[in-house]
Amino acid sequence: MIVRIMGEGQLDVAAEDLSALNTLDGELESAIEADDEPRFRVALHSLLDNVRKAGRPLSAESLEPSELILPPADSAMDEVRAMLGDTGLIPD
Repeated sequence: MIVRIMGEGQLDVAAEDLSALNTLDGELESAIEADDEPRFRVALHSLLDNVRKAGRPLSAESLEPSELILPPADSAMDEVRAMLGDTGLIPD
């Protein structure tokens, strides 16, 4: 699955890594629902760090469409809240 982290680029993430990333996405959603800024910050950084670890970076010249778009690490909670769909940032 091609994942874009806004402002950083695209990564190719294997399907078997999505379950662990979905768990982290759930923690992020929970922090947003609780309006807990410190927990939100930790959860967002954890999610992005794990995407970077699991993914294989694509070249800047790659024209692959992104299947998922994740916010940058410095995003405000309201910005991420607006990006959440019914299934969070990472679908089940």
